[in-house]
Amino acid sequence: MRKLDIKIGYRCNNFCLHCVQGDKRKKFPKRPIRDVLRELAIARHECDAVVFTGGEPTLHPNFLSFVKFAKRLNYAEIQIQTNGRMFSSVDFTEKCIKAGANHFAPSLHGHNSDLHDFLTHSPGSFAQVCQGIRNIRKYTKNIISNTVISRFNYRYLPEIVKLLVGLRVDQIQLAYVHITGTALKNKDTIPEKKSIIMPYVKKAIRLGKASGKRMCTEAIPYCFMAGYEKYIAEAFIPPTKMVEQSFTVDKYEEFRVTKGKSKGPHCKDCIYFVKCEGPWREYPLIFGWDEFKPVQKKLK
Repeated sequence: MRKLDIKIGYRCNNFCLHCVQGDKRKKFPKRPIRDVLRELAIARHECDAVVFTGGEPTLHPNFLSFVKFAKRLNYAEIQIQTNGRMFSSVDFTEKCIKAGANHFAPSLHGHNSDLHDFLTHSPGSFAQVCQGIRNIRKYTKNIISNTVISRFNYRYLPEIVKLLVGLRVDQIQLAYVHITGTALKNKDTIPEKKSIIMPYVKKAIRLGKASGKRMCTEAIPYCFMAGYEKYIAEAFIPPTKMVEQSFTVDKYEEFRVTKGKSKGPHCKDCIYFVKCEGPWREYPLIFGWDEFKPVQKKLK
């Protein structure tokens, strides 16, 4: 299934310390209606799924109209990538479901309000996303949560997974922070070495699997995932066309490898050299390549 990832505006009611979009909310106005409708219609010839992203896509004044149009175009999967706050309203949730949305990807970055609200710089956001997930769950099982791993929350990943299990999401993704945008401005405080976070990542995966949840990681190379290779999301992310406000990437899966990520001096000696994408290229510029140890053979 080929997917259209369309950013309909960078406005957001969170101000996350790890945000990859940075100050785009100041540079770009909301996406014009005709532009979004045109991109949806063009992409339907090659894409079976669409994900509305941003910023926070639910804040676009024409958001529900875009979802309805995607449904009219018979996109099989209509996903909303969201901070979840708007879905704390039952009325909004019902309208979104009725419009045609059938997959949801809410973000939750802490196991309690102190941590989540600190990372989002938005008091009350934790309570709203938790209620939003509960509201969505009344209508669909297709909830894929996303947690951005940072120096502030990696120790609490198992607790975050326990919370998400209790909220009855269907899949839990743990994504290492992409050090661009606001995250790059906070590069001295936000990212932590992958070798340090991994015990907590693996414990979180075990807890999720024990509870029957689908688990995956993003932006964590194979050399850190010994025994957990099957949870690497890059192995099954669908081919994607990404439409930003200022440019389009027709094959994001290729762009991600050639422009977004990089490989180190010893990666060619690893058995996963061909299939592994490596880390986001900003990571080794900060931490270097010493942590990356080529895998010589698979663990049984």
